[in-house]
Amino acid sequence: MNGSLAKGNGDTRSRILDAAEALFVEQGFDGTSMRGITGRAGANLAAINYHFGSKEQLIQEVFRRRLTELNRIRLARLHELEVEAGEAPIKPSRIVDAFFGTALRMAADVEGGGHTFMRLLGRTYTDPQGFVRKFLAEEYAECVERFLAALYRALPDVDRNEILWRFHFMMGAMSYAIAGTDALQLVTGKFDDEDPSRLVSRLMSFLLGGLRAPLADFGSSP
Repeated sequence: MNGSLAKGNGDTRSRILDAAEALFVEQGFDGTSMRGITGRAGANLAAINYHFGSKEQLIQEVFRRRLTELNRIRLARLHELEVEAGEAPIKPSRIVDAFFGTALRMAADVEGGGHTFMRLLGRTYTDPQGFVRKFLAEEYAECVERFLAALYRALPDVDRNEILWRFHFMMGAMSYAIAGTDALQLVTGKFDDEDPSRLVSRLMSFLLGGLRAPLADFGSSP
């Protein structure tokens, strides 16, 4: 009986997280009500209070349940690359794929929920609330530090500040792309190809092109 109860609680918790994740993508954090979440999840307000305590904690758990796994996979892949490379630096393209490619492959997972989560994450990067920004910074700290260290070692002739800027640009490009095609549809009037599985190869080519682009010349103008 206790086992069944635990399973039921787990199912309710997952339904609430799934419902909140989808509604946050559709309506934003402020536009999503607790009642709307419980209605979609087939639960009640008491269940949210029991499992999460508050809307802010619910938002954090929506991110934590997939972001923790995403960063775990990224770091595991980076470790594999470090072992393969031995004393040599890892090729920059492989570092970029381990970090950004892993996220893009999650974004292509429509059936498992990865696509919805990555759309939410992408939109949050561009317009985060204060507490979400702080939470994401903490969640990303170790992972980003490890990957930047790998890039510094792989590109010893490139100023570290330049690498930071390019990493920032790559994060922005990925976030904008996975957030959805709404903006592109607005500009072009029509955009038919929304197959998320095609995003990986398209965006990875773009990111690697940006990483390899000639360094900017900041010499003084005549």
